[in-house]
Order: sequence, then C-alpha cells, then structure tokens
Amino acid sequence: MTYQDVWYRSDDGLKLYARDYANGAAQLTLLCMHGLSRNSADFGDLAAELQGEYRAVAVDQRGRGRSEWDGNSANYTPARYVSDMLTLIERLALEELVLVGTSMGGIMAMMMASAQPGRFRGVILNDIGPVVSGQGLARIMGTVGKAPPVRTWDDAIDQAKALNGIAFPNYRREDWAHWVRRTYAENAAGEPRLLYDPAIAEPLRSSGSNAVPPDAWPMFEAMRDVPVLTLRGALSDILDEACFAEMQQRHPRLTPVTVPQVGHAPMLDEAGVVDRIRAFLGRIHAG
Repeated sequence: MTYQDVWYRSDDGLKLYARDYANGAAQLTLLCMHGLSRNSADFGDLAAELQGEYRAVAVDQRGRGRSEWDGNSANYTPARYVSDMLTLIERLALEELVLVGTSMGGIMAMMMASAQPGRFRGVILNDIGPVVSGQGLARIMGTVGKAPPVRTWDDAIDQAKALNGIAFPNYRREDWAHWVRRTYAENAAGEPRLLYDPAIAEPLRSSGSNAVPPDAWPMFEAMRDVPVLTLRGALSDILDEACFAEMQQRHPRLTPVTVPQVGHAPMLDEAGVVDRIRAFLGRIHAG
C-alpha cells in the first residue's frame, strides 16, 4: 500500500491534508470521507484492497488527522467540509468520482451528489441515511470531545474499547490496537492523544436533533439517478432498520448491504464488504 501526501489550502486559509492512493490507469476515483471524529486512516485497508483497480483519495477534514484545527468551531459543519472537498477536487483535477462517505462523510456525499446532479458516478453510504437515530446521536454527543486524556498506549486501547465496544462486540485486543493506531498519535510528551480537535462536537451539540439537514429526504431523492450502495451495520444505532428500508423504497438504484455483528460504523474490512464494493464499482465502470 502506497500513497502520496497531499497538502492544500481551503478557501479560508486552513492547511488541509489528504492521502492519494494513486493509480494512473484507474477509470474511477474514490473520494473517501470519514465520520465525525475519524480521519483518512480509516480507509487505508479499503484503498489497499482496491489500489490495483482504482484510485482513492482519503481526506482529513479540518480539525482531524493532519489537517489544521479551525480557531472558529462554528466552521465544523458538513457545509464547510463540502466546500473544502470541492476545493480538493479542483486542486487535484479529480474526475470520474465515486463518493464514499462514512457517517458524517455520508451526509456530505448526499449533499454533494444532490447539489450537482450528474457530476458523480456513484455514492457509497456507510451506515448513514436521511434520518439519524436519536439514540445513536445521543451516544455520540455524549462521547466526542469528552474523552479524558490517557498516558499510555495500553490506556488508549482500553479507552477505545470502552467508547466503541458496543459497536464491535467481537473485537479482540489486537483489533482495538489497530483501531488506536489510526485514531491516536503521540504528543510532545510521548503520550497518545486522539487525532481531532475536541471542538468539532460543538456545532453538533448546539444543533441537537438538527444534526442532519431537515430536508434530508428530498436531498436523498435528488440522487435517484445516481447508483448508491448503502452499507448498514446490523447493530447500528445511527441508521435504523426503518430508515434503511425506506431508502430502498425511495431510491430505484440503491444496493443495500447489511454487515453482520457490527454497529456504527462498519470499518469496511469486514468479511465480504470489499467484494460488495468491488462489484458495485464494477457495475459503474461497465456503465
């Protein structure tokens, strides 16, 4: 697995980062957008699996990973992130794009695909839909930006399991260690720290139940001419079964996939998931 570091400036001056898993012969490019408190490393395994066939560009949204923190927390919103993605698309001259969005990244993908019909070849939504379950939203609001500091990597593993174990009941300690390597980094004192600005949660908490745009169903239906693959963790407390079923009824080109024994959100390395994504991309490539 190889990627190139991409640094670029947002239109309001922040230095932002992305990983470019290049493939000069690729006919499709995946723009991979992570969830609220995550970063580009979440897509490393998926990009490695697909790099022989496709190009993938995985981003760190502002305030996450290697991207700069924003001094104005009011800018930590999907609309602002979408603007940053359009800047990146222009910076890299990306074409033939498939949007891949986990959770918050999926909200961004719906916003982008509905606002610019015909620009994107397909959309992959990972455990997100037009309705966010209140139970899951409350859980996220109660944890993001509130985790106490840890001193050792073993402590970080314990913390990751405590915060996310409900979604991954079958994870072993080595799985949590892999999780931690993607979501923590050492600070100057050699202690692990989560790779995000705690202030990313402030707009979410102030908006409460309006975390998803209130017109999300019309936005989703505006994508009806775009092929969509929607993955749902069987244990998800964000994308509930009723919303998942309604999405299938409202979108004639939606391919539904349930990922067993995981909650919000599948890591895309679960058994069979890459095969389903590869098949979806193959259908798009074939026209």
